[in-house]
Amino acid sequence: MSTPQRGRVLLSVTGFNPQRWYDLLSQERDVVLEPDGAEDPSIDYAVVWKQQPGVLAKLPNLKVIFSIGAGVDHIFNDDQVPDVPIVRVVAENLTQYMCEYVNWRVLDHHRQGALYRTQQTKKVWHEPRQPPANEVSVGIMGLGQLGTRAAGALLALGFSVNGWSRTPKEIDGIASYHGEDGLTPFLNATDILVVLLPLTPATDGIVNYGLLSRLRQDGPLGGPCLINAGRGKLQREADILRALEDGVLKEASLDVFESEPLASESPLWEHPRVFVTPHAAATSDPAHLAPPMLRQMDAFERGEPLENLVDRKAGY
Repeated sequence: MSTPQRGRVLLSVTGFNPQRWYDLLSQERDVVLEPDGAEDPSIDYAVVWKQQPGVLAKLPNLKVIFSIGAGVDHIFNDDQVPDVPIVRVVAENLTQYMCEYVNWRVLDHHRQGALYRTQQTKKVWHEPRQPPANEVSVGIMGLGQLGTRAAGALLALGFSVNGWSRTPKEIDGIASYHGEDGLTPFLNATDILVVLLPLTPATDGIVNYGLLSRLRQDGPLGGPCLINAGRGKLQREADILRALEDGVLKEASLDVFESEPLASESPLWEHPRVFVTPHAAATSDPAHLAPPMLRQMDAFERGEPLENLVDRKAGY
């Protein structure tokens, strides 16, 4: 049953059916899908994914914005976002899903899955040399909660793990690099690059030919591999294809793309050394994500501080 005396919620999403989110949020809050009129002073909270441009500016009493997804670039695509706190989603199952995806793709590249799949189609019985995990260096770009969890799991499997972030980080067992000065040394020491960065003006298009060409070229896998499970616009797909054709890049696993869904005519679909998944590495499950949002609303109304706040200056 809704409780109108508590803060009212606008649920504004595009790209999927909001019904499941509506059902869960409305168990504890009064939820609407559209503001009431040109301005709606009754709305205290907005839960959004790629909200309609300008819709948040119609809410003069808006107190907090909650992002349905792990990224928040979709919010800042609207140049009329009010200056109120933005909470990014953090949930154990989302972190676990991403950790599983990263480990799956790292192991597939490490254990030469693409080669064996090709051999199977040709009925070839051949066992290539398999380097041990401790000879392979996995580099993670983005050492937030997702990157840190994935790094820990990879360490447990025996891989050497590097990390790169915008600011210095100290994590046990990980060789950490940061900032522009640390990027080239990080890449030079990396055999499998895992990209988990947020999308900001500074990271837009960062995975380009120049970056890929700085990955370690003489490593034990016969060439570097790329895994992008961050944001699609972090990468330049024409550059990835060029790197694959030039031998700068051995293989790629891509879960996100510059434009989604990936166009049927994209050469990535049929490239023999590219593994495509449909932005499925860590799907936002409302059953796990709605309750923490509701708890934060309750806590905020009790005067407690919000958690997982977005740094507007940094963009994430």
